[in-house]
Amino acid sequence: MATKLNVDKDTFGQLVRFGIVGFSLAGVYSAIYWYLATYVMSPVLAVVIAFLVAVSIGFVLHSRWSFRGHGKSEDRRMKIKFLAVQGSGFVLNEIFTWVLTGPMHGPTWWPLIPAIFVTPLATFVLNRQLVFR
Repeated sequence: MATKLNVDKDTFGQLVRFGIVGFSLAGVYSAIYWYLATYVMSPVLAVVIAFLVAVSIGFVLHSRWSFRGHGKSEDRRMKIKFLAVQGSGFVLNEIFTWVLTGPMHGPTWWPLIPAIFVTPLATFVLNRQLVFR
């Protein structure tokens, strides 16, 4: 029973740390995306640039802090899995952006809502299960 409690406590701690890092990264992503999508380029292209910046910062913060002490040390396979998980988040954000600013003709900030509330939860679950096991 004690082991089950520890796992739940560890997972909760990871979720809290992931949320702190993720919230910060969402701010970075949102600022870059919104500015580029509103004033510089198409929203779908702005996702690419904003996502690359956020992922570059995110790997270091998530591997060193969010999931610290959980699983094996960094190796090439871990980095590939991390990039695959982030790729799934990128695809989600591109879909949200294309649908909301394309066919729905919404403003450039609309895709930020699912990018902040849906994508992070999906990538947390995938990171926890596939990358930082």
